[in-house]
Amino acid sequence: MPRKLQMTILTLMTLLGSGTGSAQEKLRLAWAGFSPTNSPIWVIEDRKLLQKMGVQPEIIAISNSPTVLQALLAGEIDAASISVTTLTSSRLAGADTVMIVGVVPTFVDHIVSLSSITAVEQLRGKTGGVNRLGSTSDLGLRLALRKLGVDPEKDVTIIPTGGTAERFAALSRSLTQFTIIPEPFLTQAEKLGFRNLFNISDLKIPFWWNGVLTRESIIKTKRPLMQKLVRAMVEAIHIIKTEREYEKTLIKKNLGISDPEGLERAYKDYSNAFPEAPYPTPEGVKTMLDDLARQNPKAATADPTTFVDPSFVRELESSGFIKRLYKK
Repeated sequence: MPRKLQMTILTLMTLLGSGTGSAQEKLRLAWAGFSPTNSPIWVIEDRKLLQKMGVQPEIIAISNSPTVLQALLAGEIDAASISVTTLTSSRLAGADTVMIVGVVPTFVDHIVSLSSITAVEQLRGKTGGVNRLGSTSDLGLRLALRKLGVDPEKDVTIIPTGGTAERFAALSRSLTQFTIIPEPFLTQAEKLGFRNLFNISDLKIPFWWNGVLTRESIIKTKRPLMQKLVRAMVEAIHIIKTEREYEKTLIKKNLGISDPEGLERAYKDYSNAFPEAPYPTPEGVKTMLDDLARQNPKAATADPTTFVDPSFVRELESSGFIKRLYKK
């Protein structure tokens, strides 16, 4: 083979190789909390939505939000699916965390009580159980009680009892008389003889129960990659809203829930909660800041608009992508 032709082939192979490598962007995404709030992430992984856009994702389940935050701040991941509690605490401490997708804009929880309690007013003087003090379940219960005319600081006692199974155990042993539980575990609670006392989502408290967080520094260096992630999230939400049975199979697979009624109720609660255009609005941050302001002066003066970046969703909506998905 002539040397000139050989060199041409080698050069072409090198160019093709480098082109293939650069086409495969990499994204590390973590999520915390085994709940249908994270089902858009499950859809992205199962349907390979990012791969279709030339992104090779590494999607990691981490047991708790503080660990996810540490990974984000350490540069070990590019984005995270967690709640506004993590966003506000980190940003108030000086981190450049920011929410780019709002996934669940309110509490999708229920107050569950002993069967002998038939009205919210009867919770006065009783003890309620939450995952841990300062957690989303703790805040959700306190905000709901306050809206319902029960002072969570004076009228009741709230103690940490652990996860869903532990909360059920505490109720069974009468260590607590009420708790806060999301679907798909409500059906299980009712079968255990407990009462579905109140659906907190009816209060429509603005609060980002779940969203996608990244860092401002990552947006500056990887904005096109973050835009692809937002696009994948919007598409995943559309799939959830339009493919009921598929979504229920994902909930069953990831949570080990097989009860048909529980799966159906979980689907309704979460599919209704997910916004078609998931703007990360500041109202869901303000609720958290207002609660923190009683103990943290920084929260009292913080501007909730600086905690969110709605530009990614705005760009998608302006392009007509969301309208085309829903054929509007």
